[in-house]
Amino acid sequence: MKILIADRISPIGVDLFKAENGFEVIEAYGSSPEQLLELVQDVDAIAVRSDAKITAEVMAAARQLKVIGRAGVGVDNIDIEAATDHGVIVMNTPTGNTIATAELTFTHMLAGTRAIVQACARMREGGWDRKKYTGSELNQKTLGILGMGRIGAEVAKRAMAFQMDILAYDPYLTQSRANSLGVQQASLDEVIEKADYITVHMPLTADTKHMLDADAFNRMKDGVRVFNCARGGIIDEVALIDALNCGKVAAAGLDVYEEEPPSEDSPLRSINNLVLTPHLGASTQEAQENVGIDVAKQMIDALTGGMVMNALNMPSVDPKVLEQLGPYMSLGEKIGTFSQQLAPEGVEKITIRYFGKISELDTLPMTNAVQRGYLREISDNVNNVNAPKKIERMGIICDQVISSSHDDFNELIEVEVSCKGAKNRTIGGTLVGKNQTPRIVTIDGHGVEVNTDATLLVLKNKDVPGIVGFIGVTLGEDEVNIANMSLSRDQGEGFAVSVFELDSVPTQDAAKKISDHEAIEKYRVITL
Repeated sequence: MKILIADRISPIGVDLFKAENGFEVIEAYGSSPEQLLELVQDVDAIAVRSDAKITAEVMAAARQLKVIGRAGVGVDNIDIEAATDHGVIVMNTPTGNTIATAELTFTHMLAGTRAIVQACARMREGGWDRKKYTGSELNQKTLGILGMGRIGAEVAKRAMAFQMDILAYDPYLTQSRANSLGVQQASLDEVIEKADYITVHMPLTADTKHMLDADAFNRMKDGVRVFNCARGGIIDEVALIDALNCGKVAAAGLDVYEEEPPSEDSPLRSINNLVLTPHLGASTQEAQENVGIDVAKQMIDALTGGMVMNALNMPSVDPKVLEQLGPYMSLGEKIGTFSQQLAPEGVEKITIRYFGKISELDTLPMTNAVQRGYLREISDNVNNVNAPKKIERMGIICDQVISSSHDDFNELIEVEVSCKGAKNRTIGGTLVGKNQTPRIVTIDGHGVEVNTDATLLVLKNKDVPGIVGFIGVTLGEDEVNIANMSLSRDQGEGFAVSVFELDSVPTQDAAKKISDHEAIEKYRVITL
């Protein structure tokens, strides 16, 4: 097999490739796009960092390509959709830079506490301003950590060594996980209002974009210190600039930006109490060595028939088995996504139940698909391989139950999410007809029939006249078309569950009007 190493990785990683029997290694660092097109024509695998661009054109030229390995986390330089179309596995190495990023975060925190960068610059100018650079101490301060994944947990360990009190916000952090880390579980509002230091360790999603905006800064303590070594865009840079200039924020540190690199005339570059680094999170010798070794081992396993690890676009299933399981995995992923959006925060357990003939199949890939669907809207780089570990790191227990029969369905996948201090939510789905079309058929025990390729408006409301008409009028005024609806009444409780399939998402005004209705107890818009 031919292995093209397009960017420099650890020499140890290169040696691992060379030591493999039957591998021919081509080291082509710094190749131009034109040269890359020539080199890839007969290669089986490509290893990259962040420089080489593996585009759709490159993959079309690489007719034998099987695996692309990224020594690092980000895959912006790889066209994953094109890779999937060509049947190419794309894998990354998400754990190799954990310590490097955690330590850089703490470096920023220390630099924002003692004005080291500013004092050094003044010393080089010939100054000696001891009084001007009086700093603060981390000791006994409250650190708010937004996101308690691998990096957030490592930052927490280091903060405890400095005798800091730690408030941790993560919608998917369980109390047992918080206890094991030695942190205090907190809401986002509590972190914003109580923390002396705030550091961000979340993926950039629709929910986290501008999580720290002007309103959040206004509610923070005077003299707060804020840091971001995760993803640009989680902090609203305009709001941060205003908060720094007015003194609300005493100091801040950024390693990531909404636009990278920031423009030469960006206001960020001229703020004295803001320390900037050029996206150095993974830039340590150890981290680069780790990711180089990791990517080599992973690619060798994938190419020699071993386990596929950290794949971003492909489940770890034999192709023949995948063909049979495909419809069920698609259904499971949809149910997982539905259950995550329907459930409140604080999920502690996910129970996946398989009923009927489906229980005779290999359920592990289906379970992975449910987990992948659950994480789709709340995490990045999710696939059927890494989803179980991501769920585990959140402290969520995932159980699988198999039963040979169900009272109402020949086959059923049911997902129940158990939430801290809230009622469990249950979603069930099955395949319908000769085409095996996936359908949601139960919501919290109520029978429905819902298309899984739609935007869904889900209501629990008092079973009183006029609700369906009210929803129709409200959505009509909002110019949202209703494609279909399903209604299930529970006369014993006096409630009904209604699901409307929509052509588009309602506006915030329409959503507020619906949620404010006195007869509507619960309201969700689910995007599948």
